[in-house]
Amino acid sequence: MPPAVKKRGAQAKVQQTSYRKTTSSPVSGKEFNFVLQISDTDSALLSQYREILVQGAAGFAESAYNYLFDNPDIADALYAYERKGGSIGNFVRGLLDHMLGLLDGDIDTAATLQSGNIGQSLYQSGVKPVWTLGIYRLFLDHLQHLIISSDEIDGQDRELLVSALIKIIFRDAGISSEAYWHSAVTRLTEQRDELDIEQNLADQLLGNIPQMLWTVDAVTSRISYASPSAQQFCNNQLEAPIPCFFRIDGAERERVLTAWQQVIDGAAVQLNVRVTDEKERRWFRMAFYPVKNRRKRVLRIHCLMEDITETHRDRQRLERLSTIDELTGLVNRTFWYDRLEQVIRVAQQKPGRQVAVLLLDINQFKMYNDTLGQKGADDILRQVAERLDSIVRESDTLARLGGDEFGIILPLSDDAVETAEKVAGKLGEAIAEPFVSGDKNLCLSVATGIAVYPQHGEDADTLASHADSAMYRAKWNAVPFVTWTSASTTFTRERLQYTGQLHGALGRQEFVLHYQPKIDMHSGTPSGAEALIRWQHPQQGMILPKQFIPVAEQLGLISPITDWVLAEALQESKQWSHTGEQIPVSINVSARCFQSPGLVESIKLALHEAGVEGSQLEIEITEGTLMLDLDQGSSILHSLSALGVSIAVDDFGTGYSSLVYLKKLPINTLKIDQSFLENMQPGSRDTAIVRSIIELGHNLNCKVVAEGVEDQTVLSQLEHLGCDVAQGFHISKPLSGSGFSRWLSDTRH
Repeated sequence: MPPAVKKRGAQAKVQQTSYRKTTSSPVSGKEFNFVLQISDTDSALLSQYREILVQGAAGFAESAYNYLFDNPDIADALYAYERKGGSIGNFVRGLLDHMLGLLDGDIDTAATLQSGNIGQSLYQSGVKPVWTLGIYRLFLDHLQHLIISSDEIDGQDRELLVSALIKIIFRDAGISSEAYWHSAVTRLTEQRDELDIEQNLADQLLGNIPQMLWTVDAVTSRISYASPSAQQFCNNQLEAPIPCFFRIDGAERERVLTAWQQVIDGAAVQLNVRVTDEKERRWFRMAFYPVKNRRKRVLRIHCLMEDITETHRDRQRLERLSTIDELTGLVNRTFWYDRLEQVIRVAQQKPGRQVAVLLLDINQFKMYNDTLGQKGADDILRQVAERLDSIVRESDTLARLGGDEFGIILPLSDDAVETAEKVAGKLGEAIAEPFVSGDKNLCLSVATGIAVYPQHGEDADTLASHADSAMYRAKWNAVPFVTWTSASTTFTRERLQYTGQLHGALGRQEFVLHYQPKIDMHSGTPSGAEALIRWQHPQQGMILPKQFIPVAEQLGLISPITDWVLAEALQESKQWSHTGEQIPVSINVSARCFQSPGLVESIKLALHEAGVEGSQLEIEITEGTLMLDLDQGSSILHSLSALGVSIAVDDFGTGYSSLVYLKKLPINTLKIDQSFLENMQPGSRDTAIVRSIIELGHNLNCKVVAEGVEDQTVLSQLEHLGCDVAQGFHISKPLSGSGFSRWLSDTRH
């Protein structure tokens, strides 16, 4: 930090290395002296107490340094000054020394010149005058405190001294600001003259080229330059930022506006658009090139526009040969995929905008193909294409992807799922009208699969694949359309594999339960177990629930499987209680089973047959299951709570996390999802989330369980954070019923 300056001469010596000296100032100090009513008494009073006021300069200097470098804009300006060869240290020390020099009380010509030099130096270094007001404020605060607290200053002089100090600071700030702006105006005048010369030269060079050029000031959105060809094309009526924008075809304007937003965000963009030129529609290539500053902010945009009509027509002729389906006249698979990739890229630049993909397949078309022959089947496909085309909008993309499969792209929607489902409904209605083939009336139907960017995939291949999976699911379920979910992809493959086998699995006693122990983190004693179903497949061995439970839900088998789990788990829990301890068991209930009207009665019956109280059972459901129908869910949970059954919210923090249902519903337990435990490092976001869930649970009088505890480090962290219960492989892997009994015995000993 710079030392306190004792003499004006020392100050001047420092400044000679930091600031360029001038022999004259554009500012009159006398006018400031008059306006501020600075008198010789003020100067004398400052000079009298100067030595006292400069004390504690290190404290002020530290505050000033922190102020300068805590402000990103000021710091950037200073670093830029240093990169140009300046010295930040000399600059800042000189500025602080100058301010301490104000305590001399000098208001003569030399002092005015010195203040003017400060303003010129601020301009040279890129530091705005407004930024220095913070330094003045800190300086004034520092000295006012010193004046009030110092016993060396006569009490009668304090108010006068503060007044003199304010005047001298206002004087310096005003003079330096005027000098700054005088320097700025002088430089701008020089630059304007230089620009005039350069612009005249550019006009000479660009005056005869056919391309239209213009430059847009990105800050003001005004055109700062337009070539003679651009002015002539627009009849000297240059709308900003894109000349002749309203001569661009209406369907193309949205693309141009999208491209312009991309340029504003910093990307160079080229696109081809149709423009009406002297009553003729022609194609032009538009290219936008942003010019950015060091902080990546776009300052100017250079634009080019050239006529490519003939080139475009030639390309169209070639593309039509390679991208059109000859049978229907629709675009083909290649074009459709290219178009899908394009609209995804556009949607990526517009947060919140979605893209819907629909894949349609004609049900039982092979039968019609065999019956009508190739010619008749082709005629039906042409009629189908015409009906589909009558439904979609001009901005949509309809293609024949092959055989009897069609694809549709619905671009840039705010609620793509709702829009796509409405369109799918209309398509189904259109196809349901009888078709005429020769003397026959034929009834057709379609199965449609829907996938939406970005929810269901972020690239063309993924979206098309997911829409295809959903389409096959619609076929299987004999419904008009299905919107993709994660179950759609696995459904087609696993349903075929497990459909027949699952029906008899219960009767063949192929299901088994494993139990994962839970421990009380305060006492270290067992506090319960989670029942986990497994399918002991005769050929494939042990199959985990995530592979067959979704199929069981679709087949309507989930309720009997859940009933079996309840009965089996409660019987085991009763056996454990014979050892003298009450060990409640937790059961996962799927969304479809939870919505079943017979769930409460099934649980009541299972408790009765096992001969145990409701307190021996805990039902685990996810947040998503609760939010499907909050009113119905609330009724079910209150009924279960009346039986003494505990309610746990599984995978808490990964779903809706709505405090509304936590407040209204009889929730007893929150289970922290394992994903939050995987990166629990001190100070990490996951640790903060876990801490918040624990505190939230305790504030709501809920027990908090951490699942998926894999090592001692995580267990210790959870204990430190106040978690109540833990489960995971570090405590024990899932065990058979007998294995869990042995674990209980070993744990007690």
